[in-house]
Amino acid sequence: MMNTQTTGRDDMTTSATTKASARAHENLLEAAPCCGITTPGGLTREQAETNAQLLKAVADPVRLRLLSIIRDSTGGEACVCDLTPAVGLAQPTVSHHLKVLTEAGLIEREKRGTWAWFRVIPSRLDDVRSIFS
Repeated sequence: MMNTQTTGRDDMTTSATTKASARAHENLLEAAPCCGITTPGGLTREQAETNAQLLKAVADPVRLRLLSIIRDSTGGEACVCDLTPAVGLAQPTVSHHLKVLTEAGLIEREKRGTWAWFRVIPSRLDDVRSIFS
C-alpha cells in the first residue's frame, strides 16, 4: 500500500521553491530594460488640464444640443428665448448650461435689450477637434 501523505517538510520545500522562483522572475523583470515611450512629446500638465476643462464643458448632452442648435441657427446665433423651449428645460437650467459653455470659451454672449443672444466661437470648436487629431 502506498503512503499518499505528505510531510510538513515536503510542503516547506515546495513553498520555498515557489518563493525562490517568484523572486528570480521579479529580478529578471527589474533587470530587463523597459521598452520606453516610443514617441516623444505628449501633453504638458497645463495642456492636459486645459483640454480636460474644454472636454468637461462639452461632456453633457444638453450642452452638446445647445452648441448644435446655436451653430445651426440662422446667422449662427440664437436667443435664449428660443433655446429654452428647444431643449425642453427650465430657463435657469438652460442658463446654467450656457454659462458653462461661455466660461469654456465655446460660445459668446451678447445682451440685446432684455434678451441674451449666443453664438459659437468656431476656433474653439476647432480646439475640441484638435484634441483628438
